[in-house]
Amino acid sequence: MDIERLKQRLPLGYPYLLIDRVLERGEGEVVTQKCVTINEPYFQGHFRPPYPSLMPGTMLLEGMAQTAGLLWPGEELGVLAGVERARFHRPVVPGDRVTFRAKLLRQRLGLLKAEVKAEVEGSPVAEAVILLMQARPREG
Repeated sequence: MDIERLKQRLPLGYPYLLIDRVLERGEGEVVTQKCVTINEPYFQGHFRPPYPSLMPGTMLLEGMAQTAGLLWPGEELGVLAGVERARFHRPVVPGDRVTFRAKLLRQRLGLLKAEVKAEVEGSPVAEAVILLMQARPREG
């Protein structure tokens, strides 16, 4: 899935789209990737020198939620409803390529539950169980 198709599937624009590409998509699983650059807007004020530039954990969780959102069937859109058992193992810094791996745990009644792991070069950086609910378009 190229970036244009990805933007159609997840109607988010810069700077909120935190996935650059979909690497794999199969039955109940999806693998995506984010190339982290120093130009990310959150690096401007997250930590100031002399502290290093670190990707905020909330941004990692958002990338994980967006990846899990690709598990929705058809063209439906899921929005973040909850996060369980979030763990962060090491910082993500500019130059890292984050791979998100989402596995569907269950889906029913407009809710989706997925286990998502984030890694850099095969080493875990974060993991969580993500809960999504079906987005309902606004009327009027």
